[in-house]
Amino acid sequence: MSDHESTYVPKTAVERWMDTRLPIIRFGMDYANLPTPKNLNYWWTFGGILAICLMTQIITGIVLAMHYTPHVDMAFASVERIMRDVNGGWLIRYVHANGASMFFIAVYLHMLRGLYYGSYKAPREMIWIVGCVIFFLMIATAFLGYVLPWGQMSFWGAEVITNLIGAIPVVGEPILVWLRGGPAIDNATLNRFFSLHYLLPFVIAGCVVLHLWALHAAGQNNPVGILIPKDRQAKDTLPFHPYFTVKDGFAIILFLILFAVFVFYNPGALGHADNYIPANPLQTPAHIVPEWYMLPFYAILRAIPDKFGGVVAMFAAIGVLFVLPWLDTSKVRSMRYRPTMKTFFIIFLFVCFGLGWCGAQLPDAPVVPGMPSFNLIDGQLNSYLWLTRLFTAYYFVFFLVLMPLIGLREKPLPIPATISEPVLPSTAAEKA
Repeated sequence: MSDHESTYVPKTAVERWMDTRLPIIRFGMDYANLPTPKNLNYWWTFGGILAICLMTQIITGIVLAMHYTPHVDMAFASVERIMRDVNGGWLIRYVHANGASMFFIAVYLHMLRGLYYGSYKAPREMIWIVGCVIFFLMIATAFLGYVLPWGQMSFWGAEVITNLIGAIPVVGEPILVWLRGGPAIDNATLNRFFSLHYLLPFVIAGCVVLHLWALHAAGQNNPVGILIPKDRQAKDTLPFHPYFTVKDGFAIILFLILFAVFVFYNPGALGHADNYIPANPLQTPAHIVPEWYMLPFYAILRAIPDKFGGVVAMFAAIGVLFVLPWLDTSKVRSMRYRPTMKTFFIIFLFVCFGLGWCGAQLPDAPVVPGMPSFNLIDGQLNSYLWLTRLFTAYYFVFFLVLMPLIGLREKPLPIPATISEPVLPSTAAEKA
């Protein structure tokens, strides 16, 4: 599929003129006619869902920027004015705020699908790496956007996260001052965050184009995880349009229904109540937490007793994803045929949910109310923190130890010769 030739033929003089100067129509038509494995399931629809989420965030963000005032004395009031006085402002704001959560739901499922089916393996390494770049930019964009309403959690979240940069030896303090625009979070900080928050979605859109380009060059993976040779493309593939555009469209409609449930019936469910209180630098909230989609990384940060060590561990949790194609030593892509690795993957899913839960807890909260804490050498280590460190250890062991070792030692199940074997019965003609 990586060598699939263009079948587009310009039909009008305008198309021919355009095709010789900027073949953007050819690119779109080639993508629509891209030979796509016929056995793709609904886990492959999240790419289209993510495209819808990105467009929604960019469009609603542009409209919100027209009415937002990036000033510490007026930011919170401008958000309230959008909600109350701008026509449809409440809807635009809730779509944008909940759209961030929907975006992360889709991207986490998209990445877990790639992890389970081995979509990061050769020749698709660049597809995975560009996807990880997009994920990192999404986290940065979401954090910057969380600060803009200038509520209590916005201000104190910015205070905590930016302080982490100061923990970096030598260069941390200069970078911190540059990012804040001064020694403390103030109006210059808000202006910088607003500018970067407005810019980064367009950078993400550019990376999405690269992601699709890499996908077009390497071809799509499939649930079986085997490459489709040229002589079987006619039997094992279908054009992306109309077969998979219809399938993606159905999944997008279901996803938008879920999106609408949050927007219209419980728009504040995924946010924090303290962010509806104006920022007050003199009053610290009882519990400073990021949005839910950053909680696993926040838990990893708090699991390390050393501040700089926590920062390193948090960024390493994302950085390890970039080198994943070289950590997995198995020659089999799909975990369908790797029962041992599948078991550890299921444990990994529980660990990720556990890290998210731990990140939302108070630092001194026990796992079970009334459970005693343990006095260790490094001070008071409660049962909650012990569980967080256990989850953090498994997270890194999964990538750095289990993937390399299990790939070398496990015995995978027999793999079909073609993708048609698991889904189509053999016919007499094929046997002959």
